Amino acid sequence: MKTLARFVLGLASLGGAATLAACADEYAYAPPPPPPAPVGYAAPAVAVVPACFFTRDIRNHTIGDDRTLYLNVNDRMVYRVEMEGGCLAGATSSDPIVIQNPPGSNNVCRPIDLDIGVHMGGGGGFTNRCIVRNIVPLSPAEVAALPPKLRP
Repeated sequence: MKTLARFVLGLASLGGAATLAACADEYAYAPPPPPPAPVGYAAPAVAVVPACFFTRDIRNHTIGDDRTLYLNVNDRMVYRVEMEGGCLAGATSSDPIVIQNPPGSNNVCRPIDLDIGVHMGGGGGFTNRCIVRNIVPLSPAEVAALPPKLRP
């Protein structure tokens, strides 16, 4: 009887070991993935255009359409200022623009920094306030492509 018990116990141990060995292949440890390749940063292909300007440096303006204003800044840069809605409708380039500096700075880097309006209708007219959507510095080629009457 002892021999039979030993045989059954040995057979059970052998079967358990075989089962564990078969399962081990399914759950084998996978090595971690290799580290990512280093990121290379290339130098910009074109010169970076200054994105900010001071309101005191605005020299001239022209109105392109009922949503577009062109600003000449220091006689070196031209910016296209895009408005929400048609706040410039009915305005001409000879109408004065009204700029209120934001509290604490007269530096314009984002649309929210430019509080602008157009005084229309001469001395007894009204100021139409505008919401600035975008400010885009134009390249010299883009400025040259503007019709002469739109160049500020």
